[in-house]
Amino acid sequence: MNTSQDALYKADLSSLPLLYSGKVRDIYEIDAEHMLIVTTDRLSAFDVILPDPIPGKGMVLTTLSNFWFARMTNIVPNHLTGRSLTDIIFDLRELRMLEGRAVIVRKLKPLPVEAIVRGYIIGSGWKDYLKSGGICGINLPAGLKQAEKLPQPIFTPSTKADIGDHDINIGFDDMVQKIGKELAEQIRDISLKIYQDAVVYAIDRGIIIADTKFEFATDEEGNLVLIDEILTPDSSRFWPVDSYQVGTSPPSFDKQYVRDYLETLDWDKTPPAPRLPEEIIKNTAAKYLEAQERLIKYRS
Repeated sequence: MNTSQDALYKADLSSLPLLYSGKVRDIYEIDAEHMLIVTTDRLSAFDVILPDPIPGKGMVLTTLSNFWFARMTNIVPNHLTGRSLTDIIFDLRELRMLEGRAVIVRKLKPLPVEAIVRGYIIGSGWKDYLKSGGICGINLPAGLKQAEKLPQPIFTPSTKADIGDHDINIGFDDMVQKIGKELAEQIRDISLKIYQDAVVYAIDRGIIIADTKFEFATDEEGNLVLIDEILTPDSSRFWPVDSYQVGTSPPSFDKQYVRDYLETLDWDKTPPAPRLPEEIIKNTAAKYLEAQERLIKYRS
């Protein structure tokens, strides 16, 4: 795997105006109806952008998202246009920089909630369960263990925080108040369907999808559209089937590895974030790549 010097921390395009720079993605304006989304190698943990990029991470996120978007088109439309980068980028240096990590998408109206589906009890859900006996107000059976599979997947929305702020879990009724009953129910049902389809696909390839989050927008006609990324190591917890064990926090193919390292430091989880050792960077890059290879390049 490449060293961190080979990673892309910031896109810095001169041919298009920058609209927004997020935790991971730089978004550029193409015209009134289209945008260019560049997935960098930046990594955020505890809602703070880390100073060290993870080489190849942006390409993994783009490749996996494009794969899942295509697989789920029978469930919900997505923001991809299918247009080639050469339609809008004419500088060869910029084209090489963007190859494999940029997509042209429709401009849509993002909804102010994140759709989270949990199939296993872990992370903040596990902490909530220990305190309340449920997750986000959803009552669960007594006696569940850490990382145990839930009786059925549950939908637990959250707010969509700005950079530096933390997402806040909300109840379904709160989501209805924010976006309306019809849209809220549609998002819940679609999110659960996508998750259940992905779980069946991934388990055959040695990966448990413990939980995941989706983001949605609406088009000019009010139709629901899936946006951002889908079922990647940044938006999901991926656990290897062969080392999964109830009662412990399983090893993962996602950025939990980095979170676990950061938890060992004397850091208050506010900017500036600490530097990552080269070993942590290389191991994280390898975990992301292995997730892609298992899900897409798998051969039985």
